[in-house]
Amino acid sequence: MPLPLAGIRILSLEQFGAGPFGTSHLADLGAEIIKIEDPGSGGDVGRYVPPYSTEEDSLFFETFNRGKKSISLELSTPAGREIFNKLVTVSDAVFSNLRGDVPEKIGITYDDLKSLNPSIVCCSLTGFGMTGPRRAEPGYDYVIQGLTGWMDITGEPDGPPTKSGLSIVDFATGYVAALALLAGLRAAERDGIGMDCDVSLFDTAVSMLTYPGVWHLNAGFEPKRTHNSAHPSVVPFQAFKASDGWMVIAAPKEKFWVRLTEVLERPDLAENPKFRRLADRQENSEELLSLLDRIIGERTVEHWVGALRAAAVPSGEVNTVAQALRDPQVAARGMIVEADHPLYGTVKTLASPVKVGRHTTTPTRAPRRGEHTRLILRELVDLNDDEFKAASAAGAFGIGADNV
Repeated sequence: MPLPLAGIRILSLEQFGAGPFGTSHLADLGAEIIKIEDPGSGGDVGRYVPPYSTEEDSLFFETFNRGKKSISLELSTPAGREIFNKLVTVSDAVFSNLRGDVPEKIGITYDDLKSLNPSIVCCSLTGFGMTGPRRAEPGYDYVIQGLTGWMDITGEPDGPPTKSGLSIVDFATGYVAALALLAGLRAAERDGIGMDCDVSLFDTAVSMLTYPGVWHLNAGFEPKRTHNSAHPSVVPFQAFKASDGWMVIAAPKEKFWVRLTEVLERPDLAENPKFRRLADRQENSEELLSLLDRIIGERTVEHWVGALRAAAVPSGEVNTVAQALRDPQVAARGMIVEADHPLYGTVKTLASPVKVGRHTTTPTRAPRRGEHTRLILRELVDLNDDEFKAASAAGAFGIGADNV
Protein backbone atom coordinates (compact mmCIF):
# COMPACT_ATOMS: atom_id res chain seq x y z
CA MET A 1 0.00 0.00 0.00
CA PRO A 2 1.22 3.54 -0.65
CA LEU A 3 2.34 5.47 2.39
CA PRO A 4 -0.16 8.04 3.77
CA LEU A 5 1.64 11.08 2.33
CA ALA A 6 2.78 9.49 -0.93
CA GLY A 7 2.34 11.96 -3.78
CA ILE A 8 3.05 15.07 -1.71
CA ARG A 9 6.15 16.99 -2.76
CA ILE A 10 7.74 19.54 -0.44
CA LEU A 11 10.62 21.86 -1.35
CA SER A 12 12.52 22.50 1.85
CA LEU A 13 15.03 25.23 2.57
CA GLU A 14 15.90 23.68 5.89
CA GLN A 15 18.90 23.52 8.17
CA PHE A 16 20.14 22.32 11.53
CA GLY A 17 17.48 20.79 13.84
CA ALA A 18 13.97 22.20 14.10
CA GLY A 19 13.05 22.29 10.42
CA PRO A 20 14.65 18.99 9.38
CA PHE A 21 13.13 17.31 12.46
CA GLY A 22 9.65 18.39 11.40
CA THR A 23 9.97 17.26 7.79
CA SER A 24 11.63 13.99 8.81
CA HIS A 25 8.28 12.71 10.06
CA LEU A 26 6.60 13.73 6.83
CA ALA A 27 9.30 11.86 4.89
CA ASP A 28 8.71 8.74 6.97
CA LEU A 29 5.02 9.02 6.10
CA GLY A 30 5.83 9.05 2.40
CA ALA A 31 6.15 12.72 1.47
CA GLU A 32 8.89 13.58 -1.01
CA ILE A 33 11.14 16.04 0.81
CA ILE A 34 13.54 17.84 -1.54
CA LYS A 35 16.21 19.66 0.44
CA ILE A 36 17.38 22.73 -1.43
CA GLU A 37 20.93 23.26 -0.19
CA ASP A 38 22.98 26.39 -0.72
CA PRO A 39 26.24 25.38 -2.45
CA GLY A 40 27.99 28.55 -1.29
CA SER A 41 27.65 27.64 2.38
CA GLY A 42 28.21 23.92 1.96
CA GLY A 43 24.54 23.08 2.37
CA ASP A 44 22.77 22.27 5.61
CA VAL A 45 25.01 23.26 8.53
CA GLY A 46 23.88 20.06 10.24
CA ARG A 47 26.24 18.16 7.94
CA TYR A 48 29.22 19.48 9.89
CA VAL A 49 28.08 19.22 13.53
CA PRO A 50 30.76 17.53 15.69
CA PRO A 51 31.83 15.26 17.23
CA TYR A 52 30.70 12.55 14.80
CA SER A 53 31.22 14.07 11.35
CA THR A 54 32.95 12.75 8.24
CA GLU A 55 33.43 14.75 5.05
CA GLU A 56 30.03 16.41 4.38
CA ASP A 57 28.02 14.14 6.64
CA SER A 58 27.51 13.69 10.35
CA LEU A 59 25.47 11.53 12.65
CA PHE A 60 23.65 14.75 13.63
CA PHE A 61 22.63 15.19 9.99
CA GLU A 62 21.62 11.54 9.66
CA THR A 63 19.36 11.98 12.69
CA PHE A 64 17.10 14.47 10.94
CA ASN A 65 17.31 13.73 7.22
CA ARG A 66 16.57 10.06 6.65
CA GLY A 67 14.76 9.35 3.39
CA LYS A 68 15.07 12.84 1.88
CA LYS A 69 16.50 14.07 -1.41
CA SER A 70 19.03 16.85 -1.89
CA ILE A 71 19.67 19.30 -4.68
CA SER A 72 22.24 22.11 -4.77
CA LEU A 73 20.72 25.36 -5.93
CA GLU A 74 21.96 28.93 -5.71
CA LEU A 75 18.76 30.96 -5.42
CA SER A 76 20.59 34.27 -5.60
CA THR A 77 21.41 33.71 -9.28
CA PRO A 78 18.78 34.23 -11.99
CA ALA A 79 19.47 30.73 -13.34
CA GLY A 80 19.03 29.16 -9.89
CA ARG A 81 15.88 31.13 -9.22
CA GLU A 82 14.40 30.10 -12.55
CA ILE A 83 14.91 26.44 -11.69
CA PHE A 84 13.41 26.97 -8.23
CA ASN A 85 10.35 28.61 -9.77
CA LYS A 86 9.89 25.66 -12.10
CA LEU A 87 10.05 23.30 -9.13
CA VAL A 88 7.40 25.35 -7.33
CA THR A 89 4.98 24.74 -10.21
CA VAL A 90 5.19 20.96 -9.69
CA SER A 91 5.27 20.94 -5.87
CA ASP A 92 2.70 21.11 -3.11
CA ALA A 93 4.59 23.11 -0.49
CA VAL A 94 7.65 25.21 0.22
CA PHE A 95 9.01 24.81 3.73
CA SER A 96 11.79 26.78 5.40
CA ASN A 97 13.35 27.40 8.78
CA LEU A 98 15.08 30.75 8.48
CA ARG A 99 15.05 34.08 10.32
CA GLY A 100 11.61 35.67 10.41
CA ASP A 101 12.35 38.41 7.89
CA VAL A 102 14.18 36.16 5.40
CA PRO A 103 11.28 34.36 3.63
CA GLU A 104 9.98 37.73 2.46
CA LYS A 105 13.47 38.94 1.50
CA ILE A 106 14.24 35.92 -0.69
CA GLY A 107 10.73 35.67 -2.11
CA ILE A 108 9.36 32.39 -0.79
CA THR A 109 6.08 33.58 0.76
CA TYR A 110 2.69 32.75 -0.71
CA ASP A 111 2.36 36.20 -2.25
CA ASP A 112 5.69 35.67 -3.99
CA LEU A 113 4.83 32.22 -5.36
CA LYS A 114 1.07 32.16 -5.92
CA SER A 115 1.39 33.32 -9.54
CA LEU A 116 3.48 30.20 -10.19
CA ASN A 117 1.22 27.83 -8.28
CA PRO A 118 -2.02 29.17 -6.72
CA SER A 119 -2.32 26.15 -4.41
CA ILE A 120 1.22 26.24 -3.05
CA VAL A 121 1.48 26.10 0.76
CA CYS A 122 4.39 28.12 2.18
CA CYS A 123 5.35 27.10 5.71
CA SER A 124 7.96 29.19 7.51
CA LEU A 125 9.44 28.00 10.81
CA THR A 126 11.32 30.91 12.39
CA GLY A 127 12.68 31.97 15.75
CA PHE A 128 10.14 34.67 16.55
CA GLY A 129 7.62 34.57 13.72
CA MET A 130 7.17 36.69 10.59
CA THR A 131 5.55 39.60 12.45
CA GLY A 132 6.29 41.56 15.62
CA PRO A 133 9.26 43.57 16.87
CA ARG A 134 11.58 40.55 17.10
CA ARG A 135 10.90 39.05 13.67
CA ALA A 136 14.40 39.84 12.36
CA GLU A 137 16.23 38.34 15.35
CA PRO A 138 17.86 34.92 15.08
CA GLY A 139 16.26 32.46 17.48
CA TYR A 140 17.68 29.25 18.91
CA ASP A 141 16.20 26.70 21.28
CA TYR A 142 18.21 27.51 24.40
CA VAL A 143 17.73 31.26 23.95
CA ILE A 144 13.99 30.72 23.64
CA GLN A 145 13.95 28.49 26.74
CA GLY A 146 15.41 31.42 28.67
CA LEU A 147 13.12 34.07 27.17
CA THR A 148 9.88 32.17 27.74
CA GLY A 149 10.40 31.24 31.39
CA TRP A 150 11.32 27.60 30.90
CA MET A 151 14.79 27.90 32.44
CA ASP A 152 13.45 29.87 35.39
CA ILE A 153 11.27 26.96 36.46
CA THR A 154 13.69 24.13 35.64
CA GLY A 155 16.28 22.72 38.05
CA GLU A 156 16.63 22.60 41.81
CA PRO A 157 15.24 25.54 43.86
CA ASP A 158 18.71 26.59 45.04
CA GLY A 159 20.42 26.00 41.68
CA PRO A 160 20.93 28.15 38.59
CA PRO A 161 18.34 28.47 35.81
CA THR A 162 18.52 25.24 33.83
CA LYS A 163 17.69 24.25 30.27
CA SER A 164 16.16 20.96 29.26
CA GLY A 165 18.65 18.22 28.46
CA LEU A 166 17.34 18.16 24.88
CA SER A 167 16.33 20.85 22.38
CA ILE A 168 12.67 20.41 23.24
CA VAL A 169 11.54 23.74 21.78
CA ASP A 170 13.19 22.90 18.44
CA PHE A 171 11.59 19.50 18.26
CA ALA A 172 8.16 20.61 19.46
CA THR A 173 8.19 23.40 16.88
CA GLY A 174 9.13 20.87 14.21
CA TYR A 175 6.00 18.92 15.10
CA VAL A 176 3.93 22.13 15.08
CA ALA A 177 5.28 23.00 11.63
CA ALA A 178 4.44 19.54 10.30
CA LEU A 179 0.90 19.90 11.69
CA ALA A 180 0.50 23.39 10.23
CA LEU A 181 1.80 22.28 6.85
CA LEU A 182 -0.56 19.30 6.70
CA ALA A 183 -3.48 21.52 7.69
CA GLY A 184 -2.49 23.95 4.93
CA LEU A 185 -2.23 21.15 2.38
CA ARG A 186 -5.68 19.89 3.33
CA ALA A 187 -7.20 23.34 2.89
CA ALA A 188 -5.37 23.88 -0.42
CA GLU A 189 -6.64 20.54 -1.68
CA ARG A 190 -10.20 21.52 -0.74
CA ASP A 191 -10.16 25.13 -1.92
CA GLY A 192 -7.48 25.20 -4.61
CA ILE A 193 -5.86 28.14 -2.84
CA GLY A 194 -2.60 27.98 -0.89
CA MET A 195 -1.43 30.13 2.02
CA ASP A 196 1.36 31.01 4.42
CA CYS A 197 1.88 29.00 7.60
CA ASP A 198 3.73 31.11 10.18
CA VAL A 199 5.28 28.93 12.92
CA SER A 200 7.86 30.03 15.47
CA LEU A 201 9.99 28.67 18.29
CA PHE A 202 8.82 31.55 20.47
CA ASP A 203 5.10 30.91 19.94
CA THR A 204 5.54 27.19 20.54
CA ALA A 205 7.43 27.71 23.80
CA VAL A 206 4.88 30.24 25.07
CA SER A 207 2.04 27.88 24.15
CA MET A 208 3.74 25.03 26.02
CA LEU A 209 3.68 27.01 29.27
CA THR A 210 0.13 25.59 29.35
CA TYR A 211 -1.52 25.40 32.77
CA PRO A 212 1.17 27.27 34.77
CA GLY A 213 0.78 30.10 32.27
CA VAL A 214 -3.00 30.01 32.50
CA TRP A 215 -2.80 29.87 36.32
CA HIS A 216 -0.63 32.98 36.23
CA LEU A 217 -2.88 34.88 33.81
CA ASN A 218 -6.03 34.16 35.80
CA ALA A 219 -4.92 33.72 39.40
CA GLY A 220 -1.53 35.38 39.64
CA PHE A 221 0.28 32.06 40.13
CA GLU A 222 4.08 32.40 40.22
CA PRO A 223 5.73 29.14 39.09
CA LYS A 224 8.74 28.08 41.14
CA ARG A 225 11.32 25.37 40.81
CA THR A 226 10.57 22.26 42.79
CA HIS A 227 12.83 19.83 44.64
CA ASN A 228 13.56 16.54 42.84
CA SER A 229 11.60 17.59 39.74
CA ALA A 230 8.31 17.52 41.62
CA HIS A 231 5.01 18.33 39.92
CA PRO A 232 3.83 21.83 40.91
CA SER A 233 0.58 20.61 42.48
CA VAL A 234 0.26 16.81 42.45
CA VAL A 235 1.87 15.02 45.41
CA PRO A 236 3.57 12.60 45.16
CA PHE A 237 4.70 13.02 41.55
CA GLN A 238 8.49 13.34 41.38
CA ALA A 239 11.88 11.67 41.54
CA PHE A 240 12.76 9.73 44.68
CA LYS A 241 16.14 8.34 45.75
CA ALA A 242 16.08 4.65 46.59
CA SER A 243 19.00 2.98 48.34
CA ASP A 244 20.94 2.49 45.09
CA GLY A 245 19.60 5.03 42.58
CA TRP A 246 16.77 7.26 41.42
CA MET A 247 13.26 6.55 40.25
CA VAL A 248 10.06 8.43 39.46
CA ILE A 249 6.78 7.73 41.21
CA ALA A 250 3.49 9.38 40.25
CA ALA A 251 0.11 9.31 41.97
CA PRO A 252 -2.03 11.73 39.93
CA LYS A 253 -5.24 9.89 40.87
CA GLU A 254 -6.56 8.76 44.23
CA LYS A 255 -6.50 5.11 43.19
CA PHE A 256 -2.78 5.33 42.54
CA TRP A 257 -2.20 6.92 45.94
CA VAL A 258 -4.05 4.10 47.70
CA ARG A 259 -2.06 1.48 45.76
CA LEU A 260 1.19 3.26 46.54
CA THR A 261 0.52 3.24 50.27
CA GLU A 262 -0.11 -0.50 50.09
CA VAL A 263 3.16 -1.13 48.27
CA LEU A 264 4.95 1.02 50.85
CA GLU A 265 3.31 -1.12 53.56
CA ARG A 266 1.76 2.02 55.01
CA PRO A 267 -1.96 1.79 54.11
CA ASP A 268 -2.68 4.03 57.09
CA LEU A 269 -1.37 7.00 55.10
CA ALA A 270 -4.31 6.72 52.72
CA GLU A 271 -6.69 7.18 55.66
CA ASN A 272 -4.74 9.95 57.35
CA PRO A 273 -6.79 13.19 57.06
CA LYS A 274 -3.60 15.05 56.21
CA PHE A 275 -3.02 12.93 53.11
CA ARG A 276 -6.39 11.49 52.13
CA ARG A 277 -7.20 13.73 49.19
CA LEU A 278 -5.11 15.34 46.46
CA ALA A 279 -5.59 18.78 48.00
CA ASP A 280 -4.63 17.44 51.43
CA ARG A 281 -1.40 15.99 50.13
CA GLN A 282 -0.54 19.22 48.34
CA GLU A 283 -1.18 21.27 51.49
CA ASN A 284 0.93 18.94 53.65
CA SER A 285 3.50 18.05 51.03
CA GLU A 286 6.58 18.84 53.09
CA GLU A 287 5.61 16.40 55.84
CA LEU A 288 4.47 13.71 53.42
CA LEU A 289 7.50 13.88 51.13
CA SER A 290 9.89 13.71 54.06
CA LEU A 291 8.16 10.51 55.15
CA LEU A 292 8.16 9.02 51.65
CA ASP A 293 11.85 9.88 51.14
CA ARG A 294 12.74 7.90 54.26
CA ILE A 295 10.64 4.84 53.34
CA ILE A 296 11.74 4.69 49.68
CA GLY A 297 15.38 5.21 50.63
CA GLU A 298 15.39 1.93 52.59
CA ARG A 299 15.15 -0.37 49.54
CA THR A 300 16.49 -0.67 46.01
CA VAL A 301 15.14 0.73 42.75
CA GLU A 302 14.61 -2.81 41.50
CA HIS A 303 12.49 -3.68 44.54
CA TRP A 304 10.29 -0.63 44.30
CA VAL A 305 9.86 -0.65 40.52
CA GLY A 306 8.91 -4.33 40.54
CA ALA A 307 6.37 -3.87 43.32
CA LEU A 308 4.90 -0.67 41.87
CA ARG A 309 4.53 -2.11 38.38
CA ALA A 310 2.80 -5.16 39.83
CA ALA A 311 0.39 -2.81 41.58
CA ALA A 312 -0.10 -0.68 38.43
CA VAL A 313 1.30 2.47 40.00
CA PRO A 314 2.94 4.83 37.45
CA SER A 315 6.67 4.56 38.10
CA GLY A 316 10.01 3.90 36.48
CA GLU A 317 13.75 4.00 36.84
CA VAL A 318 15.70 7.14 36.00
CA ASN A 319 17.74 5.62 33.18
CA THR A 320 20.79 6.75 31.29
CA VAL A 321 20.35 7.19 27.53
CA ALA A 322 22.16 3.87 27.03
CA GLN A 323 19.81 2.10 29.43
CA ALA A 324 16.77 3.70 27.83
CA LEU A 325 17.75 2.48 24.36
CA ARG A 326 18.17 -1.06 25.70
CA ASP A 327 14.63 -1.15 27.10
CA PRO A 328 12.77 -4.08 25.46
CA GLN A 329 9.90 -1.70 24.71
CA VAL A 330 12.17 0.23 22.32
CA ALA A 331 12.73 -2.88 20.21
CA ALA A 332 9.12 -3.98 20.49
CA ARG A 333 7.96 -0.66 19.11
CA GLY A 334 10.50 -0.63 16.28
CA MET A 335 12.04 2.60 17.47
CA ILE A 336 15.55 1.90 16.16
CA VAL A 337 15.94 1.58 12.39
CA GLU A 338 18.97 0.83 10.23
CA ALA A 339 20.06 1.86 6.76
CA ASP A 340 23.08 1.18 4.56
CA HIS A 341 25.49 4.10 4.36
CA PRO A 342 28.56 4.67 2.17
CA LEU A 343 30.57 6.27 5.00
CA TYR A 344 29.26 4.58 8.14
CA GLY A 345 28.47 1.14 6.74
CA THR A 346 25.23 0.79 8.65
CA VAL A 347 23.73 3.82 10.32
CA LYS A 348 21.18 3.46 13.11
CA THR A 349 18.64 6.20 13.69
CA LEU A 350 15.53 6.63 15.83
CA ALA A 351 12.21 5.98 14.14
CA SER A 352 9.37 8.48 13.99
CA PRO A 353 6.79 7.93 16.72
CA VAL A 354 4.04 8.81 14.24
CA LYS A 355 2.42 5.50 13.42
CA VAL A 356 -0.49 5.55 10.97
CA GLY A 357 -2.35 2.33 10.33
CA ARG A 358 -0.15 -0.53 9.19
CA HIS A 359 1.90 1.55 6.78
CA THR A 360 5.64 0.96 6.99
CA THR A 361 8.56 2.39 5.09
CA THR A 362 12.01 1.00 4.34
CA PRO A 363 14.53 3.29 6.03
CA THR A 364 17.09 4.93 3.75
CA ARG A 365 20.06 7.08 4.69
CA ALA A 366 20.16 10.85 4.53
CA PRO A 367 21.23 12.26 1.15
CA ARG A 368 24.70 13.40 0.16
CA ARG A 369 24.78 17.11 -0.67
CA GLY A 370 23.36 17.67 -4.14
CA GLU A 371 22.99 13.93 -4.70
CA HIS A 372 19.68 14.21 -6.53
CA THR A 373 20.18 17.45 -8.46
CA ARG A 374 20.45 16.00 -11.95
CA LEU A 375 17.77 13.36 -11.39
CA ILE A 376 15.19 15.76 -9.98
CA LEU A 377 15.72 18.44 -12.60
CA ARG A 378 15.52 15.90 -15.39
CA GLU A 379 12.36 14.26 -14.08
CA LEU A 380 10.45 17.21 -12.64
CA VAL A 381 11.29 20.17 -14.87
CA ASP A 382 12.51 18.31 -17.96
CA LEU A 383 15.94 19.96 -17.94
CA ASN A 384 18.01 18.27 -20.64
CA ASP A 385 21.80 17.93 -20.57
CA ASP A 386 22.47 21.05 -22.63
CA GLU A 387 20.13 23.12 -20.47
CA PHE A 388 21.71 21.68 -17.36
CA LYS A 389 25.20 22.67 -18.57
CA ALA A 390 23.97 26.16 -19.40
CA ALA A 391 22.37 26.58 -15.97
CA SER A 392 25.54 25.30 -14.35
CA ALA A 393 27.66 27.77 -16.29
CA ALA A 394 25.30 30.53 -15.12
CA GLY A 395 25.98 29.63 -11.48
CA ALA A 396 22.69 27.89 -10.71
CA PHE A 397 24.46 25.13 -8.79
CA GLY A 398 27.28 27.13 -7.29
CA ILE A 399 30.80 27.98 -8.41
CA GLY A 400 32.42 24.96 -10.02
CA ALA A 401 29.26 22.90 -9.49
CA ASP A 402 31.39 20.05 -8.13
CA ASN A 403 28.50 18.88 -5.99
CA VAL A 404 26.05 17.91 -8.77
